[in-house]
Amino acid sequence: MNPEKQVQSEVGGYISTLMREHFGKGPTSVYVSLNSAFLTVHLRGFLAPMEKVLIKQNEQQRVLKTRDFLMNDIREELMEELKKITGLEIAEIREDWNLNTETGMIIAIVNQPIQEESHIWPEGINKEALINRIEKSSNNVEKVPGETEVFWLSNRTVLIKRSKILVGIEKELIRNGFEEELRIAKRPLERKEFESVKLETVLKRKILESFFDWNFDTDVAYMVLILEPEK
Repeated sequence: MNPEKQVQSEVGGYISTLMREHFGKGPTSVYVSLNSAFLTVHLRGFLAPMEKVLIKQNEQQRVLKTRDFLMNDIREELMEELKKITGLEIAEIREDWNLNTETGMIIAIVNQPIQEESHIWPEGINKEALINRIEKSSNNVEKVPGETEVFWLSNRTVLIKRSKILVGIEKELIRNGFEEELRIAKRPLERKEFESVKLETVLKRKILESFFDWNFDTDVAYMVLILEPEK
């Protein structure tokens, strides 16, 4: 097994065990992608029996808030263990969950300058057209980002980083302590808007899933797209 595959395997095994210990159930599968700037963990089949009961009772927000509490409790441990496995200093962890599909995404942001190899771009994909559509979507919801960066972590995993996107009303909500409410409101809105700009036509593949999270302190948004396998 080559070193990168070994790291991916170790990260996947660790995450599965961690989720099982703290959430009562581990994912049925884990897919890890990484480069020198980011590490993503795509969880599938991740919904505990008690969570299923709560969802049947329309208590989705309760499930999400409980997951937030648990993730906050294990965040430092997770960052430290990922550093041990990968040798990379982790600056922060972001996450998003899709309860309907029983999937989730954990994003680890590496604490070092982004290296040139992180910007490797696949042939046949128009970078300018993709960024233009991303920025059009952002402008429809908030404003054009101060900077938009796209990273291909694997053949099927695309990470989009947008900086300086918050508008005045959002900043005021954050100052008044409504971060979580803003995050809950923004996710479905941004997901719907990104679907409307048809990124798939530029990517030339179907987007199977999308995940969103924000660092409101630094005014940075992260989005991860999971693409269908190439035919």
